[in-house]
Amino acid sequence: MRKRIQRIAVLTRDCSGVNAALRAVVRTADSMGIEVWGVIRHYEGLIKGDFRPLSRIDVSGILNNGGTILKTSRCRDFMTPEGQEKAVAQIKRHKIDALIIIGGNGSLAGAHVLASQYDLKVVGIPATIDNDINGVEMSIGADTAVNVAMEAIDKIRDTAFSLERIFVVEVMGRKSGYIASQVALAGGCEELLIPEVKDDFSSLLENIKEGNKRGKVSWIIIVAEGRAKAHDIAEKISSATGLETRVAVLGHIQRGGRPTAFDRILAARLGSYAVRILVEGGTDVCVRMECGQLSILPLEEATQPKKFDFETEAALIKILT
Repeated sequence: MRKRIQRIAVLTRDCSGVNAALRAVVRTADSMGIEVWGVIRHYEGLIKGDFRPLSRIDVSGILNNGGTILKTSRCRDFMTPEGQEKAVAQIKRHKIDALIIIGGNGSLAGAHVLASQYDLKVVGIPATIDNDINGVEMSIGADTAVNVAMEAIDKIRDTAFSLERIFVVEVMGRKSGYIASQVALAGGCEELLIPEVKDDFSSLLENIKEGNKRGKVSWIIIVAEGRAKAHDIAEKISSATGLETRVAVLGHIQRGGRPTAFDRILAARLGSYAVRILVEGGTDVCVRMECGQLSILPLEEATQPKKFDFETEAALIKILT
């Protein structure tokens, strides 16, 4: 006979929309008579036993806020068996029946460890600006991050056109070119440099030289931080072409800000669905929205590398330039 879930603990990483997901978890659980406890600073708090009860009032007014009210932190200790055993001991001590873990690849990998190696009831909710969770069409936070970067690039283009300059804009993405490719396509940018596409940098320089001969006087070049540093690219361009080049590093503004309507709705649906999956006996799975329908997939699958067709995206950007 399945044991009734009475108390859920929630861990969060940070990106826009996470608070909306947390709100949905708390209020859905409350409607079912289930307690929710928030874990402060993610896996670090799990190891230290930093748990706080969350009521409907505690999550009031957070729907439109970026970041996470539970704070977050990277935790090397959780990557060790000793750290994991401390975390499991705290879960038992606080009489936690199940966990919901909201975050990206690292968070979901930890969730899979807890479910598969320690026989705990765990459901993951994908939330990462890189949108790189395998088998997940859209992660919470990705749409907001792209729109934040897009707004900045639209403003930079005004300056680039007016001053007739080349701008190299660096966006987030240590291992993923998702944000870079989306804003380059949506912003009508001339060049794209991402980790997944190892194109010849010399062709970029030739394109700028040829374009300048035809009278083209401004460019927007998007570079993902995992491919190169914007300052290095700008120096190479100026040295090779003699043209004035400027740099804009967007940085962490892409991880914050008010979530878009898309991210708020996605977060609400996934947060509520995660609670229902736990109640129905699901574990070691990740919730997702696929083709407009809520579904689950094994965490083991979700934590595998995601494949994007960035070659096609990059080719389309060149065609449309």
